[in-house]
Amino acid sequence: MELSEILWRFSDREPIHRGWSSDKKYRISDENGGRYLLRISDISTREAKLTEFSMMQKAEKTGIAMCRPIACGETDEGFCVVHSWVDGVDLETVLPSFSGEQQYRLGITAGDALRRIHSIPAPASVEDWNVRYHRKIDRKIRNYHACPIKYDRGEVFLSYLEENRACLSERPQCFQHGDFHAGNMMLSTAGELYIIDFNRSDFGDPWEEFNRIVWSAQCSPAFASGCVDGYFANGVPMLFWRLLALYIVSNTLSSLPWAVPFGEGEIATMRRQAEEVLTWYDDMRRIVPSWYQPMRKET
Repeated sequence: MELSEILWRFSDREPIHRGWSSDKKYRISDENGGRYLLRISDISTREAKLTEFSMMQKAEKTGIAMCRPIACGETDEGFCVVHSWVDGVDLETVLPSFSGEQQYRLGITAGDALRRIHSIPAPASVEDWNVRYHRKIDRKIRNYHACPIKYDRGEVFLSYLEENRACLSERPQCFQHGDFHAGNMMLSTAGELYIIDFNRSDFGDPWEEFNRIVWSAQCSPAFASGCVDGYFANGVPMLFWRLLALYIVSNTLSSLPWAVPFGEGEIATMRRQAEEVLTWYDDMRRIVPSWYQPMRKET
């Protein structure tokens, strides 16, 4: 179905107010109850949105359950993208109501979906990951030093980054969802886990994609553990844990400068998260975080 036909037929719009994206989002419906998700972006994002749409088409072909890309194009309102609508609930809101084993099994499903997403290679033109991420770390360190406030034990994060940067060498790159955690998943009315919100998709080290797992682990350690085990069907390599800690520390370090413009509420959230990270990693003296609780049974 062409974009113009969808927008003509589906005139009933219900605004959606969730997430951090600057896109305008609507649930659009027709007289027969057919529904889609409409996202409207600034026209300046046209090329990026076309790339995102194309990569989502490739992700759909891997067989994962996801918000499917239906149509896209320019309108008077901006650049519009239409996705399939998923009837269900936000996964992170219902996870605590399930048993630990159920949470873990949902994590297994999510991890398997992520592995499929990562089967899509990055373009050959993408800059070497070692160069890209070293530059990112340097920028985050500068921003942290320039920040008017600091973490109580921020030096622990800084030391870990410097001591483990060499692990970035010779890392592969692939397509990334860009914001992979329980908050960007839905549980359908039929009980199937769906991956949504690809609007931050990018290319990079597949293991960097786990840097958002802190949000999943805070919601459900069992789910986060399942994500890791579902991704690594044959055991988790130790290098993964070392790099995961580096990526989490890098994000944690930059979160404080990011939070400052948003006020004390966000600053307090990032301080609490930093303390939780330090607890998981015993002040970065351990590599495997304490939230990791594998339940996989050997067969």
